[in-house]
Amino acid sequence: MTQARPIWPSLSARYKANPKDKGLIIYFAAALRGQGQSKQAVSVLEAGMKYYKNDIDISVAYAKALAADGRFEQGLNVIDDAIRPDAPDWNALSVKGAILDQIGRNGEARQLYQQAQAFAPGEASIEANLGLSYAMTKDLGLAEQHLRRAVSMPGATTQIRQNLALVFGLQGKFDAARAIYAAELPPEQVAANMAYVKALLTQQNRWDTVAKAN
Repeated sequence: MTQARPIWPSLSARYKANPKDKGLIIYFAAALRGQGQSKQAVSVLEAGMKYYKNDIDISVAYAKALAADGRFEQGLNVIDDAIRPDAPDWNALSVKGAILDQIGRNGEARQLYQQAQAFAPGEASIEANLGLSYAMTKDLGLAEQHLRRAVSMPGATTQIRQNLALVFGLQGKFDAARAIYAAELPPEQVAANMAYVKALLTQQNRWDTVAKAN
């Protein structure tokens, strides 16, 4: 819903000057995904995989980019290869859960979030993913419960807070939704987001729209 900031030319230039820098690869790909340029993000990470074939962080970022581009099965294959049964990475488990949620395997996704929480208790992103999982299956009361918990945790992001606002709005709690948006966004964007939420309530396919928005 919120408008993404343009990618700074300097970021693209920095990547081109040093395409083997692991942190820069991940950061640049995430910036591209944030702009909706999922195909470009995939390309950046495919290049990165040549240098960091077995790196968990690159693999997780690659799986995210593939999912953002709608290539869910390929994303699952990448993340499955990255998850070590003897030492699972909580972020990889959470990302796999998010992909499963997007293809309707919500029960399996929630089991993965719970596994991830065992390795990273108090991690806001996992709690938020669990909340969004319930939003996708129309269990808005549970979605609100988990997202409220997520926003109270250290590391809660503006995206997590805005997801809570979205869930408030989908329950008709417009004042609560507006209050969160107003604390995060300029007035014109608050108005646009509220109009978006109210429009969702009139759409038959609004649950699909919510799933894609996250």
